[in-house]
Amino acid sequence: MISLLTRRCFLAAAFLLAGCAVSSKSFYVLTADGPPPSGGGGPGVGVGPITLAEYIDRTNLVIAQGPNELAVAEDHRWAGDLSSSIARVTATNLGRRLGTGNVRTYPWQGDGGLRWQVTIDVRQLHAGNDGYAVIEAGWRAYSLPGRQVAAARTFVDREPLESDGYPALVAAQSRLLARLADDIAAGLK
Repeated sequence: MISLLTRRCFLAAAFLLAGCAVSSKSFYVLTADGPPPSGGGGPGVGVGPITLAEYIDRTNLVIAQGPNELAVAEDHRWAGDLSSSIARVTATNLGRRLGTGNVRTYPWQGDGGLRWQVTIDVRQLHAGNDGYAVIEAGWRAYSLPGRQVAAARTFVDREPLESDGYPALVAAQSRLLARLADDIAAGLK
């Protein structure tokens, strides 16, 4: 017969082991290519809304394991809303490329001071099991006022992961967003 003390010690050890088995979550943010532009002058650019493919519109990072198979990283999550993060990073990157600090993210109050609005439809943004991060995004720039389409393209690219792991994946995705901003800026000039 097991004594009450032995039983309590056994239960305490079981809870301790169960606590050790719980993995900690890691949170990630996309980063802009360099510091934000200084000053508020220059052509005004509004970025957004951003739409995301359903499979990436989640808090978790996504990895393609095969042509038709995805894995969701349960313990590796975005630190905030992914569409808002893409808008923020793209606005900063566009500001640097266009030499303006007059950038806003959707939603904004009124179009005053804006020359363009850029909307982005992110169709793919994940890592593959081939060691690359991929992006496919359709973007459309509207001249303001009047909302006439000034430029529209589909941007497709891939970036090698510099190492294994989720930090390398997020860094590669940030570099892809920098190149997306290059493409948008070229379309606006």
